[in-house]
Amino acid sequence: MTIQTGIPGTPPVLSVHNISKQFGGIRAVNDVSFDVHKGEILGLIGPNGSGKSTLFNCILGQLRPTTGQCEINGTPTDRVRPADLSLMGVGRTFQQLSVFPRMSVLDNVILAGQEHEGSMFSRLFGPGDAGLTGKARQLVEFFRLTPYLDTEAGSLSYGQQKLVDAAMAFMAGPDIVLLDEPAGGVNLTMLAHLKDRLMTYNRDHGTTFVVIEHNMEFVMSLCTRIIVLAQGEIIAEGSPEQIRADQTVIDAYLGG
Repeated sequence: MTIQTGIPGTPPVLSVHNISKQFGGIRAVNDVSFDVHKGEILGLIGPNGSGKSTLFNCILGQLRPTTGQCEINGTPTDRVRPADLSLMGVGRTFQQLSVFPRMSVLDNVILAGQEHEGSMFSRLFGPGDAGLTGKARQLVEFFRLTPYLDTEAGSLSYGQQKLVDAAMAFMAGPDIVLLDEPAGGVNLTMLAHLKDRLMTYNRDHGTTFVVIEHNMEFVMSLCTRIIVLAQGEIIAEGSPEQIRADQTVIDAYLGG
């Protein structure tokens, strides 16, 4: 069955072509291919050791695939430094928080956008914030962090820091955001808030998301399509409802 996702007829924002990654005699990812289209929220799930993180790191250029390649908006990423992927329209959040704990919430968000604005000359001799304060304030407000605008990020709760991390990922106006376990360590109230903000941003801006997540309830309620990995291979793909009912997926999670 074909799952209609994203905007019909649009070229993929992300294409993964026959990606394999081998470590010695162990093949962590084996010939994985899929496309992600504009406006889609794709979940990437699987039991521990299924190859999710390895695949994510191949997409982001932190690992070089043994075979295959990835493309962002039709451009191969194999020659692109991980730090330059943001210039191709890629944002990301990290499993481990990337906020600067001694900087204010606002300054964290400004810093995340500075490298994308203007030339080296303008960054050296222009305003200290590269003219980004207004945009940063809008994102802080969107993620409902305005009361903490001038608060050191490290003094916030873990869930609030996850929201700061998310705001930082959107500062460059990305076409696609890859979220690495956004629900990890977040309490249920903050988790519902994070999901609401991500779904609202997706609806309002058409930004594409790819989400690695262990929290099944979170990913099932957030994503429009889900891909399941086991032992480095895709074993199922479909809507959340189809994945919940798929016996192959149930066996993979329960150990067969």
